[in-house]
Order: sequence, then structure tokens, then C-alpha cells
Amino acid sequence: MAATQRIDVGAAQARSRASAKPTNAFSTGTLVLREEIASGRMRRLGGFELDGLRIELRQGGDSLWVFIRRKHGPGGVALRAGYAQGGLTAVRLEDQGPSRRVFSFDAAIGRFEVEITGHAQERPVVRAIVRLTPSRQTLISHLPRDLYPLGPNDDPTTATGHVEAAQRGLNVGVVYARFERPDFGDLLYVQNLTALNPYFIATETKPDGAVGGEWPELGYLPPTPPQATTAPINPLRAAETVVLSDAVLVIGEDGSNDEHASALKFLQMLAAAYPHIGRPEPELRDWIGRSERTLRDLDRSPDATLEYYGARYVRPYTAAEYPDSMVQLSVLAALKDWEAWTGEALPLTRALRRGVSRFHDKQLRTLRRYLPNVGDDKNANAVDSWYLYHPLLNLGRLAQEDADAKALFTDCIGYAVKAARHFAYAWPIQFDVTDFKVLVAARNADGLGQTDVGGIYAYVMMQAFELTGDSLYVDEAKAAMAAARGMRFELEYQANLTAWGAAACLRLYRVTNDRTYLDQSYVYLASLLHNSMMWESEIAGAAHYQNFLGATCLHDAPYMALYECYDCFCALEQYLKEAGADLDDRVRLLVSEFCRYTLSRAWFYYPDALPKDLLATEVRNGHIDRALSFPVEDLYGDGQPAGQVGQEIYGCGAAPSLAVRAFHRLPDAPFITFCDQFVADRQMLGAASAVFSLSGSSVGQAKLVFLRGKHRRGLPRLSVSTADGEIAAARETPDQVEFIVPAGARLVVKWGDEA
Repeated sequence: MAATQRIDVGAAQARSRASAKPTNAFSTGTLVLREEIASGRMRRLGGFELDGLRIELRQGGDSLWVFIRRKHGPGGVALRAGYAQGGLTAVRLEDQGPSRRVFSFDAAIGRFEVEITGHAQERPVVRAIVRLTPSRQTLISHLPRDLYPLGPNDDPTTATGHVEAAQRGLNVGVVYARFERPDFGDLLYVQNLTALNPYFIATETKPDGAVGGEWPELGYLPPTPPQATTAPINPLRAAETVVLSDAVLVIGEDGSNDEHASALKFLQMLAAAYPHIGRPEPELRDWIGRSERTLRDLDRSPDATLEYYGARYVRPYTAAEYPDSMVQLSVLAALKDWEAWTGEALPLTRALRRGVSRFHDKQLRTLRRYLPNVGDDKNANAVDSWYLYHPLLNLGRLAQEDADAKALFTDCIGYAVKAARHFAYAWPIQFDVTDFKVLVAARNADGLGQTDVGGIYAYVMMQAFELTGDSLYVDEAKAAMAAARGMRFELEYQANLTAWGAAACLRLYRVTNDRTYLDQSYVYLASLLHNSMMWESEIAGAAHYQNFLGATCLHDAPYMALYECYDCFCALEQYLKEAGADLDDRVRLLVSEFCRYTLSRAWFYYPDALPKDLLATEVRNGHIDRALSFPVEDLYGDGQPAGQVGQEIYGCGAAPSLAVRAFHRLPDAPFITFCDQFVADRQMLGAASAVFSLSGSSVGQAKLVFLRGKHRRGLPRLSVSTADGEIAAARETPDQVEFIVPAGARLVVKWGDEA
């Protein structure tokens, strides 16, 4: 046996947060601002008050500044709202309201317009939009960061604090920071990157890691062309207005900075910024039709499955790679969901189910990754840590109604516990299944392994508890959750594992009634959303597909993948089911919106939904066949060719998984109902009336659509009303009737003579 290995997270935590200690070295931007404030040369342009804050606007030598301070208390922040290299002149107040100011000013490169608005929400929000209309074709070579914490006497060099989270890759353009001295509290800065698409397109740049910084110079660093060998060649066009910045700043209160409190505040503040982020309208997709085509191709295509040992096995990619247990059970679980929804058995499901036992190692009493006949080019004993537990999760789902699956699950659960204890609940990237020898210890120089495997392990343990009643498994789930504490924003390794970790926390909360686990679920969600694209990119090929709120599949991955996307969707459905009324409503909003947009954006992973010339011509695994209704693995926020990794047959469970959770059938009703929020409960009231209870946020909205069934000429008269009797307006076409309703409402639906 290899020695028990524990991965130290302390170094990573230290690196994830900038030091709170003052330093003798400061950026030029910090020092210039410090001198300009101290000189008294800034011109005051007025201001307004906002929910306990004083907002002051000042004209500096080359920038317009927004100073945000508390009415009572020290400290504050300075937000640069417009940078005019060479100076600004003719500053004019164009418009104002109680919490709104619009200024224009002239500069060497053109005319600026700056709009400052304050929004009195649960936490005050200040938004600053900077627009530039160039006077000539303008090449942009440098633009500075825009956010500076202020210490005593408005000195940015004396404020101390740390950065909890900053933008990763092309994900949400966020920096989450906290003051330590003075005691100003915490703040969340979000750059609305959606509004900046014309700038990125014109300059041929992308905002990769553009929001962040080192204390005390924070915020957005607009991307500019590289200077190493060539000067910029892509100009902003003369007389065409472009948004240079759309900064949303949420000011938090003083309070505890422990991990749970910090995660909840991050989510609450992100929810406060969310209404100000540009996003597309989610669209209804035909996931039922897509499911039917996918299942047909899975059954018929010789590139999709192989036959061994009298059973069928799913290839991971089109005509490529060996079958493995994660793939087999992921697809099988989706097919079982589809059978339950349609009420019809599939021969393919039985054929795949027969093959599961061949992954079972009776000596080790675990599921192996590969079949016994795997080729010599694979290490048959090597397993990624998450590959040990994810097949068990889906086997546990099957075990609810399948005695053979339950017997197999319970036989394997002991090894799962043994592995967790061996690694002290801190798993490496890859190990040998026979002796736990570590093959790949860490994902990077931080020394961290698969940091969120403890979450999916805890979920499997809670399944084991529900199937056996043995409290040992609850203790195991607790141990895994205890080991994950302290990871903060370094928690995520792979998006779907993080989502299942959040769901595991809620199951633990329900069983133990210990609110600590509800609070810990917020840490998992904060990490998941931190690694999601909370903006809609139109850069290059990304203009052809939706990507809003898409999660990158790994903590450092350059792309979004459908397998992780739909698995997150399934996990978060469970999360909302377990949460009930205890969930913070702002967190509920973000979780619900993540899932709502999944139903819309997931469509574009399918090759026939993309322009042919957007598909990769060089593919790492197998090939791409546009005639097959299987998704490509990879879509990119910067619009790179899609499918470079391959066409993932193991992601073919997406369509049926989404369909059965978004489309609903009522007994004898002449329609199918679609809802882009999860339906927590539905009940028939009579022959032509029913109640739908939605699980979304009280401040969100849902799209409820009634679709004409097959072989029907039309739809009956329909009405939808809320519990308080408010009647929703209908938008009708020959094939559907659509209602926009509150996302957390209890709805009464009537049709025909009862409507």
C-alpha cells in the first residue's frame, strides 16, 4: 500500500488572496492617484447619497472619478469612470436624477459620455458606463485599471485588504475584495462584458483574466493588442460610439469573513449585480425531438456503440476510445429517465444495462474504469479520482428501483470508503486502483488534486445511507465535507463535481438539521458561479451560439463542455428540491437562472445547430459527423472552432435529461407543457385544471409554454393565474401558447371549458 497522502491546501489559500500587509511597492496608477488626491487639484462635480453611502464625482487630470464612501465611517473606493490620456476638457453635466448623473467631456481621441447611476437594493449598487465616440480612426495601445480602495485621508497606499476572487479566463468579469483597514467592509466589482463586445470585435482582443488586479490597484484592465513585436493595427472607427467600460460595483456590509459567510455574501452581491448584466433571451428548444434523434443514432450508428460479452457498450467519442464505466452509467441513467417519462421501455437500455457487471472487479469489489479487454495502450489500473465515484452516483440512482443495481452498488461502496479514508478525503488526480499508488498527484504547482471529489463522494455516501439506513455513510459524508473546508474559491476542480457537492450539502442538512451544511453549500455554489461566463460573448465564432452562464468544465479549462453542463443541471435540480424554503432567495435566483439558461444554450453543442465552417477540422478524439445528433465536447467563449476535443457520445444523455426535467405531461391533457424553471410539484385539480408549483426565485421569471401535441390540430383555450388570482397574459401562435410568470409562483392552469 502507498502511504496515505494528504494534500496541503494552505499554500493555495495564501496564493489565492493578496497579502493584507502594506507594501513599499505600488503601481504607477496608485501613486498618481495618491498624489492627485493629496494635491487638492481635483474639481468636484457634485454627487448624491445612496442608502448610507456618499457618492462624490470629481474631475482629475486625465480621468473622471467616482468616490464612494460611507456617510459614517472611514475608508472608501475610487472608481475611474473614463480615462482621457492627455487630459479632459469641456466637462458638461448632460442629465441628472436623484441617483443619476450623465457627463460628457472632450479628449484628444474623441468625445466621452459617462453615466453614473445608483441603485438602492438590499446592498447598494453603483454602475458606471463609459462610452467613447472617436473623432478619428483610433488605435488603442493602453487603458489603465479603474478601482482603488482608499485608506485614511483618501490615500490608496494605506488601505489594506485582500482579494478573495478574481476573473478566471473568460468567465465572469469579477473581483471580490475585502477591506481589513479601514473597516469599510467588502465589495464586489463586476464588469458587464456583454456590453463590451463591439470593443473586443473592433480591436480583435478578448477579456481573458481582464478583471482582478493586485491590491490596491483592482478592477478592469481593458485588453489591448500585444506590444511585444507589433503595434496595434485594429482601430476603433471614427464617429462610432463604443462602450469602453460598464462597471457594476456592489458595496457590502461589515461582518464575518469566515468561509461560509464570505461565500454567501459573494452570491448575494453577485445576485445584486445580475440585473445589470447584459444577457440574451433564453429560447425554447425542442429537446423532445432532439432526444428522439439522439436515441435513434445511439441505437443505429456503428460509430456509437460496440458489442462485447453479449452486451452493448457506448464509445466515449464518435468511433473512438474504449468504453468505460462512467460513460456507460451516465448514458444508462439518462435512458432510464427517458423511459420513466415516456412510459415505454427501450431495448437499447436493456442491452446497456447487461453490460454494467463487466466493469465490476469482484476481487477488489469496485467498478473499474475499463472493461477487461481494454487495449495495451491504456493503463487498466489507472483511475482518475472522480471516475471512481461518478459511476457509483448513477448506479445509486438506478438502485432506487433495480435490485441488481442495488446489490452491485452496496458491494462496491466499501471500496469507495476505503479509498476516501486512504487519501484522508483529499484525492489526487489519478491513482492505481489496485494499491492506491498515486500516479498524478496535483493539477498544477499549487499542489492541489481533485479538490471537489469530496462533494460527489459525500453525495454517494448519502445515497448509500438512503439505500441501507446505515449511519456510517452519513459520518463519511460529514468527514468529506469537513476536509473540504477552507478551500474557499479554490474548491472547484470540475464543474459537475462541484454542483453535486452542493447537492450533497443539502442532503446532509436535511438528515442532520445542521445548518452548517446549508452554509457550506454556498461555498460550492460560489466556486461554480465564479467559473461561469456571466456574460454573452460575440467574439468570432461565439456570435453563432449562446454562452451566457456557461460553466467552463474545469477550474482552468478554456472551454465549456456539455457533459459537465447537463450534469450540473441535474445536480442543481436536486439541490433546489432539497433546499425548500430554507434557501436564500438571492442564491435561488442564481441557481435557477443557471439552469434556465442551460436549457437554451446547450442546444448549440450539437453540430447541426452550428455553421459547418465553425466546426474544428482537426479533432483530438475520433471525428465529427454533423448527421449524428451527438454533441461536440467543447465550445469556447472566444469563438475558437468547436469540437476540437471531439464529438462526445458520452454527453448524449444531455437531451433526454433536459427534456424530462423541462417538459411535463398531464393525464389526458391535449398538450405538453414546457417550463424553463424547475417544477417542484404539480397536481391535477380536476379533469381540465392543474396546479404547478415552481422552484425559482421570487424576483425571477419563468416561461410557461403549452405545446400542441402530435397529431392534434390545435390547442384548447388556456388560462394561467397565480395563487392570488392574478391572470397572466398569453402570447399565442398556432402551435403554442406562452405565458411569462413569476419564477417562484404557485400557478393554477385551466383549459377548455374551465379556462
